Amino acid sequence: MVSGTDRSFPEGITAMAVHQPTHRSPGFHLSSFRGSRAASAPETAVSAGAGARTARAHVFAVARVLMGFVFLWAFLDKTFGFGYATASGKGWIDGGSPTEGFLGHVAVGPMEPTFHAWAGAAWADWLFMLGLLGIGLALTAGVALRPAAFAGTVMMALMWVAEWPPAKHLSDGSASMSTNPFVDYHLVYAVVLIALAAVSAGDAFGLGRLWARLPLVRDHGWLR
Repeated sequence: MVSGTDRSFPEGITAMAVHQPTHRSPGFHLSSFRGSRAASAPETAVSAGAGARTARAHVFAVARVLMGFVFLWAFLDKTFGFGYATASGKGWIDGGSPTEGFLGHVAVGPMEPTFHAWAGAAWADWLFMLGLLGIGLALTAGVALRPAAFAGTVMMALMWVAEWPPAKHLSDGSASMSTNPFVDYHLVYAVVLIALAAVSAGDAFGLGRLWARLPLVRDHGWLR
C-alpha cells in the first residue's frame, strides 16, 4: 500500500537498495588506464628519437672508419709496395714515385699537360702522401674532420679531373671507357667526407668530443 509519500517495499528489495554501491569501478579504472597511456606516449617518442639518433651516429662512425682505412691503405701500399696498386719493390721507400704512375698516364682532360709536368716531382710526392696519411689518420681517429674533408675534397677533385669522366675518347682517339659522364667514385668520396664533417661523425667511436674541447679547436671552429 502507498500512503502519502511513504512507500513500502518488500524487505529483500529494501536491503538491496541500501547496500547498492554508489560508484562504478569499471569506469574509474578505464579512465586511469587512458591517462597512463597518454602520459607514457611522450616518453616513448623521446626514447624512439634517442635510439634513432644513436643508430645514425653509429652508422656515420662506421663510414668514417672505413673511409679512413681507404686513405691509410693507399698511403701504406704506395709507401711500402705491398703488391696491390703498387708493385713490390716499387714503393716510396724503394725510390719509387707515388705520383709518377698515375699523373704520368693521364691521357685526357684539360689539365693533361699540367699533370704530366707534376708527375714524379718531389713536392707533388710529398704533398700527395702527407695528404693521404693526414686524411686517413684524421678520419680513423675522428678528429679534424673539417680540414680533412676540405683536403680530401680537393684531392678527389684533382683526381676526377685527371680521369675526366665526361670524355668519350682519350687524346689518342681511343675509347675512354667512362661509365658515367659526371659521377664516379672520386665524387662520391668527396660527398661522404663533407657529410662526415657536417654531422661530427668523430663523436661516436672516436676522439671527436675530446678534440672539440681543446682550447685551440674551441677558438677556431674550422678545426673541428
